[in-house]
Amino acid sequence: MNLGAPELLIVLVIALLLFGGKKLPDLARSLGQAKKEFETGNAESEARAAEARAEAAEADRRTAEQRELAEFRAAEKARSDTPATKAEDSASQN
Repeated sequence: MNLGAPELLIVLVIALLLFGGKKLPDLARSLGQAKKEFETGNAESEARAAEARAEAAEADRRTAEQRELAEFRAAEKARSDTPATKAEDSASQN
């Protein structure tokens, strides 16, 4: 919904009639402050969300590393449990 000049002028005239000339500057100031607080809160929220995403990515990376290490250890254990490996180990000990 786009407000053109005529529509904006009508809204301003209605606001002037409803609130009067003395309260209109205070109302505009309050709206400006509310907008500023909203933008500040929004920026803080986005910063916290970015931090949470970074922490989640780090946790995912650590989990993947732990999984790879567990797979490597399981493969090493399986390799050392094979009969050929046992024979090689006993031959090297003699």
